Amino acid sequence: MKESSSNNNPYYLPLPPKSSYLPTSKEEMESLGWEQADVILFSGDAYVDHPSFGAAVIGRVLQSQGYKVAIVPQPNWRDDLRDFKKLGKPRLFFGVSAGAMDSMVNHYTANRRLRHDDAYTPGGRHGMRPDYPTIVYSKILKDLYPDVPVVAGGIEASLRRVSHYDYWQDKLRPSILADCSADMIIYGMGEKPIAELARRLNSGESIDKIKDLPQTVIFSDEKPGEKDIVLNSFEECLKNKKSQALNFRHVEEESNKMHGNVIWQKTGNRMVKINPMYPPMTTEEIDASFDLPYTRMPHPRYKGKHIPAYDMIRHSVNMHRGCFGGCAFCTISAHQGKFIASRSKRSIVEEAKKVCDMPDFKGYISDLGGPSANMYMMGGKNKEICAKCVRPSCLHPRPCPNLDNDHGKVLDIYHAVDSLPKVKKSFIGSGVRYDLAMAKAQNEKGDANNKRYLAELIRDHVSGRLKVAPEHTSDVVLDCMRKPSFGLFRKFKTIFDDVNKKAGLKQQLIPYFISSHPACREEDMAELAVITKDLDFHLEQVQDFTPTPMTVATEIYFTGYHPYTGEKVYTARTEKEKLAQRQFFFWYKPDARNQIISSLNKLHRPDLIKALYPMGYIPNYGRLAKTEDKKPYRPNKSQAKNDRRGYSKKK
Repeated sequence: MKESSSNNNPYYLPLPPKSSYLPTSKEEMESLGWEQADVILFSGDAYVDHPSFGAAVIGRVLQSQGYKVAIVPQPNWRDDLRDFKKLGKPRLFFGVSAGAMDSMVNHYTANRRLRHDDAYTPGGRHGMRPDYPTIVYSKILKDLYPDVPVVAGGIEASLRRVSHYDYWQDKLRPSILADCSADMIIYGMGEKPIAELARRLNSGESIDKIKDLPQTVIFSDEKPGEKDIVLNSFEECLKNKKSQALNFRHVEEESNKMHGNVIWQKTGNRMVKINPMYPPMTTEEIDASFDLPYTRMPHPRYKGKHIPAYDMIRHSVNMHRGCFGGCAFCTISAHQGKFIASRSKRSIVEEAKKVCDMPDFKGYISDLGGPSANMYMMGGKNKEICAKCVRPSCLHPRPCPNLDNDHGKVLDIYHAVDSLPKVKKSFIGSGVRYDLAMAKAQNEKGDANNKRYLAELIRDHVSGRLKVAPEHTSDVVLDCMRKPSFGLFRKFKTIFDDVNKKAGLKQQLIPYFISSHPACREEDMAELAVITKDLDFHLEQVQDFTPTPMTVATEIYFTGYHPYTGEKVYTARTEKEKLAQRQFFFWYKPDARNQIISSLNKLHRPDLIKALYPMGYIPNYGRLAKTEDKKPYRPNKSQAKNDRRGYSKKK
């Protein structure tokens, strides 16, 4: 019998029976006739049986290989540890993951302030996972079951696989393998390595003898091979920040290779060995993962509670993995790889049909996307060139001449999904690389497809607001970010406005911007304010740069050097410096004007004061706060009306 209740189920959907999910309790295991699980997964996230949630994917992949898999979501680590004991010990191994986000990003803001919610927890409740769950969970399990292998995976473990700067502790930390009690780390997208590890353990191999499994991190007493990369030791990086910066270039280049080399780093008296990534998944392999029998629903244990992260994706379809954009502040390629692994049209359409069959579906696919929504089925024309390439980005400083950026296949997917009887409209909610669509294609057909893509995207797939990420306006900052010149965004805005005008639409373009990124100075932010004001933008989607493990920008922030040039790069580090930059996002707020004008006076930029506040600018004093007789500025009705026209954008 299906367990359902319109009163207790916030999604008003009939919940599949518990037997349709991976078991989460002893009772559920017993109902399946199990005495013992082969693998037990511990996750910092709630259990949502959906291909966008990593623990569900790993569990379903192992299940498809014939293993009995159970999952313990968000175990309580502060009581008598009953959650860690309730399912007993697995036959093969424990799997540990902090969840779909690094726990410190999940817990803290860019100002290191504690967040009050958690999108991956029922009800958005905060405090259901510890800081660094990878470390906490693995230690508990090893203390309880010292003879059972513990394998760590997920974003947190993946991006902390070598020595890394931890922004929240403001210090360099070693590979997370040295800090946790796991026997092995699996990094990146884990379907292939987890299945192979299970096969080898099931065949009788001991985990401490498995030294060559791709995408794993282990301690090893082997000697590095001739072609292996030996990084500066963790201790050397503690002494010399430039050594850490030099390490990063090797790590990024090897991560972006189709066939990478083994990386070694001495940590204490042991050697950390990082085996290279598997080659990119084939279409058949990625289809096999997405085609598994997910219920696409939260586990019935959460009846009556929303899970915010699920709300965002329940009517969406992910078309591919990987990103070749190489943005300096982004971790996607470090985890998913630079090369695109795309699903087949059949697999995508079949999943879209499942979305259409959901009782709460109203005809709108919320997202047909991926890490960068329009990279579907894209890559190099000549794969041999790609196999030798170490460029971190196929788009910066200019699009690679070997890149096939024809958007014809992306359009074909859009048309196929939109033709489904129950679909009224499909939206593109993921980030779109407009520079990719605007780049010259390899032939006239490709150019025509790209032009058509932009027009159809803007006209047919925007839910009133299209979010894009120019990130900054300064060419110096954008070059450090590995992003295109702001001039290209201006051209895209012209296209956006023209398409809207022809279609009789009044959609908004919502740009994302970052402050305090390496190479960004206060004056750059002031100029950003003036430029975006002239474009009639009232900025909403803004953020301070947050250093996260394994990005170029984080290495620059910590070391002060660019890993590829060795040159020093300025970065705002103190809270005062960051606030001085951030304030320019909100120049249109009356309570921000006095401080902004004071800052611009110190920068000796009266021209920017006049550009931001033309009706309130007083040449004799170069400021708005006071008039010539030192009285506070008080505009009359006419002046106030003009001031509003000067700095406020009507929504």
